[in-house]
Amino acid sequence: MDAEELEGFRDFVDNRSSALLRTAVLLSGGDRHAGEDLLQNALAKAAGRWERIDEPEAYVRQILYRQQVSRWRLKWRRRELTVAEPPETRSAPDTSSAAELRVVMREALSRLTARQRTVLVLRYFEDLPEAEVARLLGCSVGTVRSTTHRSLARLRVLAPELAALGAADTELRPSGDHLPVEVRP
Repeated sequence: MDAEELEGFRDFVDNRSSALLRTAVLLSGGDRHAGEDLLQNALAKAAGRWERIDEPEAYVRQILYRQQVSRWRLKWRRRELTVAEPPETRSAPDTSSAAELRVVMREALSRLTARQRTVLVLRYFEDLPEAEVARLLGCSVGTVRSTTHRSLARLRVLAPELAALGAADTELRPSGDHLPVEVRP
């Protein structure tokens, strides 16, 4: 990589790393450390091919998605779900501020399987059409639809506090991006 390409890569990282990190953290179930690792690996792969990349953000995002798919495929064989906190029931928060909604949504997403979380992040946070999600994950559109349906149903069961916060009519706005949430009681 010559000096000009190196400067272009550094500019890209400076300008887009926060948005890419938000996506990586969501893909990793709200675990910031895992999200940082995911993003760092994606940027390292992109740096090696930087001179041949036409659309750097799309390229890095695709690496993020594929790495996460690889991670949940490996975890699938292990069949052990590790979480930071024990799965105790939580009471519904008193207010419905956007900050509380983000915290509740992050916790709820972390309680889903990696595959369910990945599909929901791609469909609703990244706002990708079903066909694009299917292409990225290497599955059929029907699989994306059924996984989305089951994931939302599980989210409703695991996080009824979202309905109490009024998440059915509220859009989560993680720093400029939108994550529409449909929660039915």
